[in-house]
Amino acid sequence: MRDGIPVGLGYLAVSFSLGIAATNAGLTAFQGFLASALVNASAGQYAGFTLIAANASYLEMIIVILIANARYFLMSCAMSQRMDPKTPLVHRLVMANYITDELFGLAIAEQGFLNPYYTYGAVMIAAPCWAAGTALGVIAGNLLPPRVVSALSVALYGMFIAIIIPPARKNKVIAGLILICFISAYAASALPVISNLSAGTRTIILTAAISAAAALLFPVKKKENAE
Repeated sequence: MRDGIPVGLGYLAVSFSLGIAATNAGLTAFQGFLASALVNASAGQYAGFTLIAANASYLEMIIVILIANARYFLMSCAMSQRMDPKTPLVHRLVMANYITDELFGLAIAEQGFLNPYYTYGAVMIAAPCWAAGTALGVIAGNLLPPRVVSALSVALYGMFIAIIIPPARKNKVIAGLILICFISAYAASALPVISNLSAGTRTIILTAAISAAAALLFPVKKKENAE
């Protein structure tokens, strides 16, 4: 629980911005709280709120969120190698539900087999902060003037920029791919045929195409992967 306190404080700030996005999608404070209580992923939730606002189909939402949260498959594989073979299935399922970037970092840093109750202790602090922050963001979004809500919406983009800039500064390939993503997204919204598709479908196509091309042209070497 002590290790979960700084994670929870960070979640409270980030999820507040997520609540502003939920407001723009028309969600109530309870719906925002419930979404964050059930879906522990900032990028996935933001994608979901964006698609709700765009009246996207359920299928589009499922595919986009699966793509946005694909990194958790890798984290799950890494954690499975650190589990005691005798760990019951119920513990494995609960721990899997709470694999986030930060909670994964806490758990994987522990020595020896992963103790489910260590994760539960951190989750008891972090998860309520994440859900409560989203609800507070929705409440603030409904009370504040539209211009202030629009300004606060930029905070979540700042979070994503903070995620992509550090690796882009270290790796020119990543920096180039990010630039290609920006240009491709703009082009897709303007070109005659693809612009007629929904925003969710365009995102799926671009993500799959650019990721596949990057994997083929710039494969990660074993040494880099180990580091």
